Amino acid sequence: MIAAAPPRPASPPLDTRYQVETPEGIDLLLRPAGPVARALAYLIDLGIRVLLMLVMYILLAFLGQLGTGLGLLLTFLVTWWYMVLFEVLNQGRSPGKQVMGLRVVHDDGTPVGWSASLLRNLLRFADILPFGYTLGLLACLSNPAFKRLGDLAAGTLVIYRDPPPSRPQVPQVPPLLPPCPLSLAEQRAVTGFSERAAGLSAARREELAGILAEPLGVPAEQAEARLAGIASGLLGGGLAP
Repeated sequence: MIAAAPPRPASPPLDTRYQVETPEGIDLLLRPAGPVARALAYLIDLGIRVLLMLVMYILLAFLGQLGTGLGLLLTFLVTWWYMVLFEVLNQGRSPGKQVMGLRVVHDDGTPVGWSASLLRNLLRFADILPFGYTLGLLACLSNPAFKRLGDLAAGTLVIYRDPPPSRPQVPQVPPLLPPCPLSLAEQRAVTGFSERAAGLSAARREELAGILAEPLGVPAEQAEARLAGIASGLLGGGLAP
C-alpha cells in the first residue's frame, strides 16, 4: 500500500495590499502601484519637464551667454528638484502621479519628507542602469510592494490614492424608537441592514428584514419600514412625535 503524501501547507492568498500598523495600533491597508502605472506617471512628468525646459531655453536664448548659464542652472534644478518639491509640498504627488491617482509615502504610511524624497530621486541614476530603467524595473518586479532601488534605500512606497469612503445613506423615513432596548451588536445589525438595503434584491431584503425583526416583535409585513425608521433614530435622525 502506497503511503499518502503529506498535505502541502496552504500558501498565503495572493494579495497586492501592503499592511502597516500605526503607533496607535491601527492597521492600514495600502495598495502599492505597479510598474505600469508608475511608468505612465513618470512619462507625464518627463513630458512636462521637457516642455518646461524647452520654453525656458527659448526665453533665455535672448540673453546670450548669461542665458546659457542660467539655462544650465535651471536645468539642474528642474531635473533634480521637480519631483522632490512636488512630492513634499503636494502630499506626495507630482503632476504625473496626480493624473494616475498615485502618491509617495513612507513605509509606515506617513507623508514623505525632504530627505526621503531627495534620496529616492537622486538614486534614479542607479535605477536607469544599464539602460531604460532596467535595474529599477527588475527591483519592482522582484519586490512585493513594487519598490525600485530608490524606494528601498529611502524607505518609501508609491501607492494608489483611494478616495475617501462616503458614508452610506439610510432611507429618508421618520425615525422610530425601537420596541425594546437593543444591544450594540443589534444596533449595528439594524443600521447596517438599512445602509445596504438599496443594493439588495427585494427577496433578499425581505429575508434579512424578517430575521432582524423577529426578536423585536415586529410583524414581517412591516419589517422593512420599521427597521428603516429605527435605523434613522439610531443614527441621530431624531424621534417621531
